[in-house]
Amino acid sequence: MSWPLVPASEIMVKRGGSLNPAKFPEETFELLSIPAFDKDKPEILKGAEIGSSKNCIEPGDVLLSKIVPHIRRCWVVPEKGDYRQIGSGEWIIFRDERFDPGFLKHYFTSELFHRQFMNTVAGVGGSLVRARPAGVERIEIPLPPLEEQKRIATILDKADAIRRKRQQAIQLTDEFLRAVFLDMFGDPVTNPKGWEISHLGNLVKVVSGATPSKSNDSFWDGNFPWVSPKDMKVWELHDSIDKVSEIAFEKTNLKKLPERSVLIVVRGMILAHTVPVGINSVPVAINQDVKAFITNEKILPEFLVWFLKSQQENILAKVSSSAHGTKRLELSDLLGLSVMVPDKKLQIKFLKIIRGFRRACGFWEIGEETTFKLFQSLGKEAFGGKI
Repeated sequence: MSWPLVPASEIMVKRGGSLNPAKFPEETFELLSIPAFDKDKPEILKGAEIGSSKNCIEPGDVLLSKIVPHIRRCWVVPEKGDYRQIGSGEWIIFRDERFDPGFLKHYFTSELFHRQFMNTVAGVGGSLVRARPAGVERIEIPLPPLEEQKRIATILDKADAIRRKRQQAIQLTDEFLRAVFLDMFGDPVTNPKGWEISHLGNLVKVVSGATPSKSNDSFWDGNFPWVSPKDMKVWELHDSIDKVSEIAFEKTNLKKLPERSVLIVVRGMILAHTVPVGINSVPVAINQDVKAFITNEKILPEFLVWFLKSQQENILAKVSSSAHGTKRLELSDLLGLSVMVPDKKLQIKFLKIIRGFRRACGFWEIGEETTFKLFQSLGKEAFGGKI
């Protein structure tokens, strides 16, 4: 089915007005910021707490984040409550009566739009990467009849709700396994059970990653998972967004990592969306922003993952910023981390609990990335007029 196409420039709000909350220090505002999106809830703040000027927004506006665009942040402004609504300057604002806000939200997070959106990106890396509105203006958006838009949005809302429930189930699983870990091994900070302590560098071999040239299509015409920070959404990785070919391994210094390698994001981490520590259930390659740790005979990789997860706050406290604002972890800090080394039999018992729990939870057999791809496939069919 072919629908009319509308340039994004026609529906972008370019002169919607701005407001400086500092001029209203005692007034309470509803602020839709990037951090608020990550918490899935607008911030309720006094003008004095906000400071800099913000954009005026209206209920039903569709907000698309310019910063770190691969995360696909898109928000529909909710119905107005008791306070004036304002939005961060990092949003591109869309408003048009011809479009259903829910339809636009799903289209802006679809692969169809995202590929074009990423072509508008400029910046040196990390939080300095931004989509350029002037480039976004040229992207064309399909315009089905309004009732058809609402039908598509309803279908995708239901599918997304199922995907989110699965994510919640994984979070509950994480909480359970964290409790089991603490019960079996004790608090890693105080080490009440008196386990042997060793530096991480004495327990692992480090493998670094690389990015094959993006200009060589033959490197990316394959099926081997290539993991970057954007793939680190859950602690156990089954897949990746990008894939590389065998040629990439033959002609570059890219390395294949075995299953059960411990993966740590060391640079470019977006803490609201990135799990700093993970383990791969299939062989993978990694980019330069991730380090792989191959454990020796003294420690099981699953135990190390959960130890590092329990130490996440301490690890993140070592995060520093480069001159370009990119967050990173120094390898020397990681290798100097003190790690408790419990009895190997107890570590094996913990591994058996993890595997037993995995078998009991069928949803774990489908990776987070696979679930995301299924949702994107449904969106592709919807925006192609095939559902």
